[in-house]
Amino acid sequence: MPNTTINPTRMELTRLKGKLRTAQRGHKLLKDKRDELMKQFLDTVREVRSLRSEVEEELMTVHDAFTVASALMSSQALEQALLYPKQSVKLTQTTKNIMSVNVPVYDFQTQTRSDADIYPYGFAATSGELDTAVDALGKVFRKMLKLAEVEKAAQLMSEEIEKTRRRVNALEYVVIPDTQEAIRYITMKLDENDRATTTRLMKVKDMLLKEAIEDRRGQDAIAVKAFSSTAASPSQG
Repeated sequence: MPNTTINPTRMELTRLKGKLRTAQRGHKLLKDKRDELMKQFLDTVREVRSLRSEVEEELMTVHDAFTVASALMSSQALEQALLYPKQSVKLTQTTKNIMSVNVPVYDFQTQTRSDADIYPYGFAATSGELDTAVDALGKVFRKMLKLAEVEKAAQLMSEEIEKTRRRVNALEYVVIPDTQEAIRYITMKLDENDRATTTRLMKVKDMLLKEAIEDRRGQDAIAVKAFSSTAASPSQG
């Protein structure tokens, strides 16, 4: 029997059956959503691992080049060369929907299309290793931005997967079983009421039949007595 108080009526039974159908349909849709989200999440995680490996490798190249450049140049010359950036960057963010999850999409645009504009210094007073470091840093920045995008997408999808999993479990182990139990309880009560009503009707029918028989017997007795009196009257005359 359900823990909550349930009114065992046919209207309540109809309402619970509708609720059960809705819960079962929602459970199927949420399971499909969870499975598809998990597939998308695993693909995103693989992309994160690949991008992170590439970014870490390229950042090591940048670090090595800057280390060599700092050894060949004085700290004042290195700082002066990188003091005023020449290239400006425009970063915009939009979103895309993945199974009702809005994940960010970053767009990276530079002011000019020329690769030479990335160097904010003249080549005469700097080392070639600094050129290599700046060039590698400019290239890895795009991958770092893409890495941030897919990592955020993975985080948002994992949160949505957890929420969807809790909803699926709530429907599967709480809402649907409780509703089915309530339906069984109301059905049992209605069947009991129907049997009790049938029994009462049969008893009333028996009582009415008995009264009808007794009335008929009384009428027959009166008729017999009247007939006997009528038949005896001529003989006395």
